[in-house]
Amino acid sequence: MAAGCRALPVALSIALSVSIPVSVSGAWAAGLSGGNPVEASGCPFRAAGEARVVDVVDGDTVVLDDGRQARLVGIQAPKLPLGRKGFVAWPLADEARDRLVRLAAGKRVTLYRGETGQDRHGRELAQLVTQEEKPVWLQAEMLRSGFARVYSFPDNRLCVDRLLAPEKEARARRAGIWALPFYAIRDAARVEELGGLVDSFQLVEGKVKKAALVRGRLYLNFGERYQTDFTVTVPPRQVKLFADREWADLLADRDGEMPVVGKRLRVRGWIDRYNGPEIVVTHPEQVELLSAP
Repeated sequence: MAAGCRALPVALSIALSVSIPVSVSGAWAAGLSGGNPVEASGCPFRAAGEARVVDVVDGDTVVLDDGRQARLVGIQAPKLPLGRKGFVAWPLADEARDRLVRLAAGKRVTLYRGETGQDRHGRELAQLVTQEEKPVWLQAEMLRSGFARVYSFPDNRLCVDRLLAPEKEARARRAGIWALPFYAIRDAARVEELGGLVDSFQLVEGKVKKAALVRGRLYLNFGERYQTDFTVTVPPRQVKLFADREWADLLADRDGEMPVVGKRLRVRGWIDRYNGPEIVVTHPEQVELLSAP
């Protein structure tokens, strides 16, 4: 699964009018008590300095007054071309940037690090919180207002689950991107549709039909024909990350079958093709269990 940006294979032309909320509300965004929402989250992020936002690159990247760029780790906003030849802007990319401008431009922010501190482009990877009377956790507010999706990496997984709630809230309201078919959650059973989305980041839901561990690699098949149907694979090195109690129980061998079979999952990642369409999962935070074990 690639860590960088990828252009979607088919450009969608969508004419629409979008209302961008200006007010910030909810405990995720500011904390009704005026407290720092990242510190209140209970996550062991490390404070990594302060700076002023002097420019906004896109919906998940800002420029700081010391010249550094900071990537809002844990989310992915709609992508702008940013000089990439042939790259077509994703729907609502300009609106996502505008939203972040309203939230952050000219404001001082505190940076909080989780695991990896910089990406391969030299950008700071951090949770950003504005320094104002009611501090705003920028990642959570971009999600809550519907201008980003949760997006994580195996080396930056800390407290990703805390970001799922504001994404879910926006999706329930059909806010921002969630009103557009371009960002719809895909049905794992619609194999032909998924096959046309190779090299794009998607959320896919479906029921696991078969599961197997083959030479250390985990296969979750969402159809009866693994050669053509949608499959989730977990490489051998990453299988050990699924060792917490819930996943250990779901993936245990029970008389030749894993209890995860029959469970409904939501998986997020880049669509690839090996036989049928697949998503390679590198960490548990890419998978949500939608039905109780």
